[in-house]
Amino acid sequence: MTTHSAAPLGCVLFDLDGTLLDTAPDLGAAVNHVLISEGFAPLSDDIIRQTTSHGALGLLRAGLGDELLEELGATRLRTALLDYYAANLCVGTRPYEGMVDLIEWLDEKQLPWGIVTNKPGFLTEPLLAALPALASCGVTVSADTLPVRKPDPAPMYFACDQLGVEASHCLYVGDHVRDIEAGRNAGMRTAVAGWGYLNDDEDPAQWGADLHFDTVQALHHWLRYELG
Repeated sequence: MTTHSAAPLGCVLFDLDGTLLDTAPDLGAAVNHVLISEGFAPLSDDIIRQTTSHGALGLLRAGLGDELLEELGATRLRTALLDYYAANLCVGTRPYEGMVDLIEWLDEKQLPWGIVTNKPGFLTEPLLAALPALASCGVTVSADTLPVRKPDPAPMYFACDQLGVEASHCLYVGDHVRDIEAGRNAGMRTAVAGWGYLNDDEDPAQWGADLHFDTVQALHHWLRYELG
């Protein structure tokens, strides 16, 4: 873990899938529904967790490969996956262990928090609505809230503006290199969510994040120390 001197913390922003929520069970069920419907073997839980951050097409590609995916119709299969997922958004999805406690503590501290995700709004909004524990979220920026998405810094600036906090006073937590790039591009402190959907062949130490936490509890401990 590396740190540098920074402005006092004024808000925390989270990525959604693989950071705030474990959505792999439901995304995995959706891709496997499509694969089985097309006559192919389902993906293992391990492959699903390593691929979830790559979105619907990434999951399909893991099961079919590039050539077969194009041959069968990538757009058609992606639509089928998202239709199934939208109808089964919050069956197995849960906040990560310790996340509800962390959110409650942020609320007690009156430290605003929000979500910046590359998940489209038509999925993000009903998913969050199904999870009352996250009702205190101060801002949600989805993939289509703005014309650009992470790693562009614009969604990060937008979230901070909505919360009334300068970007330099924000910590962004995510489990993908684009999350760290987005935070850094916006001048935020960044933290790797080591509990998230990391690939075996990735080395988050190379992403240039300020902090790395293996568990939600470790992040919570650091925040308690930081805020006193």
